[in-house]
This record gives sequence, C-alpha cells and structure tokens, in this order.
Amino acid sequence: MQKIAILLIFINVSVYSQVEKDASKKVASLIEEFYNAGNYQNIFELFDENMKANLPLDKTKSFFGGLKAQAGEIQLREFTGYVRGTFASYKTTFDNGLLALNVSVDDDSKINGLFIQPYEQQTAPSSERNKTDLILPFDGEWFVFWGGDTKDKNYHIDSKAQKGAFDFVIHDDDGKSYKSNGLENEDYYAFGKDIIAPCDAEVVQVVDGIADNRPGEMNPVYVPGNTVVLQTNHQEYLIFAHFKKHSIVVEEGQNIKQGELLGLCGNSGNSSEPHLHFHIQNKKLMHKATGMKSFFQNILVDGKQKNDYSPVKGERVKNL
Repeated sequence: MQKIAILLIFINVSVYSQVEKDASKKVASLIEEFYNAGNYQNIFELFDENMKANLPLDKTKSFFGGLKAQAGEIQLREFTGYVRGTFASYKTTFDNGLLALNVSVDDDSKINGLFIQPYEQQTAPSSERNKTDLILPFDGEWFVFWGGDTKDKNYHIDSKAQKGAFDFVIHDDDGKSYKSNGLENEDYYAFGKDIIAPCDAEVVQVVDGIADNRPGEMNPVYVPGNTVVLQTNHQEYLIFAHFKKHSIVVEEGQNIKQGELLGLCGNSGNSSEPHLHFHIQNKKLMHKATGMKSFFQNILVDGKQKNDYSPVKGERVKNL
C-alpha cells in the first residue's frame, strides 16, 4: 500500500543512501528557492492536481508560512536517499534547527507528496516489545500486508515511532483483497469489519469524522485518518488508524476490556484501500515516541498455533 503524505513534524524517518534523480533534484531546489523567497504560490503550482485539491492555495500558504515562522529559512540542503520508495529525503538546515524535507514527484515532475519532520539517522528495529498480553485486534483471519523487521517486509521501519507497525487486510482464497472490480470500499473484505481491543486499556485519544477515501485515492492532509489510541498499564500506547467514518464507539477516558469493539475498519486518511494500521509506541506523541514490537498470545499463523508471536508480511493470522 503505497502512501503519499504531507504533514509537519509527525513522524521520524530514517534514510537509505541512493542516487538522487534529476526530477527530485530540480523540484527540491525550486521548493528551497520559492520557500526562502516567500513565494508559496509558486510551490503550489508545482503540485499535481490531487495535491492541489487536498492542499488548496490558502492552506499551502498557511503551511509554509507557519513553517518559516517556526524554523526560519533554509540554509543548507543535502540529499540523503529515498524513503518509502518514492520520497527523496533531504537533510535540511534551517535557521532554527535541522529537519528532513521529503518530496515525491510523478512522471511529469509534479509534486504528489511532501512531508517535513525532525531529521535523524537510520534507526534499527526496536528491541523493545510489549509487556501486556495481547490478542489480535480483529476477529477472523486477516493477511499481514506489511510486518517484520526488514524494509522488504515492512516499509514502516523508516519511522522511529512506527518501526514495529503492521498493515492488515483480508484476502480471499485467490489472494485478492476485494470482490467485484474493487472500485468501491464495499468491495473490500476488510471494510466495515470489527476492530477490537487487544487488551484491557484506557482510551486516550479518538479522532473521527474524516471521510473514507475512494479506493486508489488518498488523503494526504491527515495521514492516520480516523484513529484510536489506547494506553495500557505498562505505559504502552496502541495506535489504530484508518477507521470507517463515524464508526468509532469508544470515547476518550473510557476504560475498556480485551475484545471490546473499538470501531469498524475503514479507508480514511492516507490509505489507498480499506485496511487496519496497528502499532505500539512508548509515548503518546508520535514525534517523540519510539516504536515497539508487538507480540500476540495464542494465535494461528497460516493454520499453525503460535504463542507470543510477532507476525511478518505474507502470513495469515487469526486469534485461536
């Protein structure tokens, strides 16, 4: 599930050295030039039509104006590699700090993704893990689309907070995640399925009211979409993203039990098809957190019983 994102200081990304493409180099140079000159409309004109629709001119001006007020002008920019497959990442020295500028361009050299966040070097998968006993956050058998400790199995390892994350979908016997032609959310087996609490916990954050995307389209403005965050007694923060609009049934401050319904799987936020994003981190705020590996008790993995197991990409998993 390729994701295109734009946000300011939301996740921490590590990078992998690669050769800078000419299109990325040209666009990044123009962003720096227009940004320092305060010509945010020219940056807007570099966007593709989807970016323009999701980040209109007034919001573009507000976004970059706010960035300059906080960080100042760009003094130095150094290409460091590509992250998430398509984003050219630049170690960028601003007047007031060091940030990572990440930009993705399409075949016409138009910007189709942009995000800016604190810069830090590549981090290894976390050795931390959950202390709380967990069940999988759903009923029935689901497919691990992303999960594991290597980049080929889990693109999330680029992010300090999300390095232990999973994306779960539901596949049929033919390995497809949808029926019919897959043009509507209702075609997808995961859409509208129950998402449940993996453990006893307190609800510490709820975001709802974000529209579900049409399959293949994404919302680059609010990446997680409709979201629930749970806090365990061990100060672990369980993050659930992309719920169906208005389907979340829990409230902030509520204490819930393992297996209770949180809401329904949806396709909100920076999501190209209905799925569940799940990960654990050690702090509530993502830009300050470090991700933790998630191990689940008594589950079936490709039909075989596993205990205290962390699934990886390509496996089919369900609660025993």
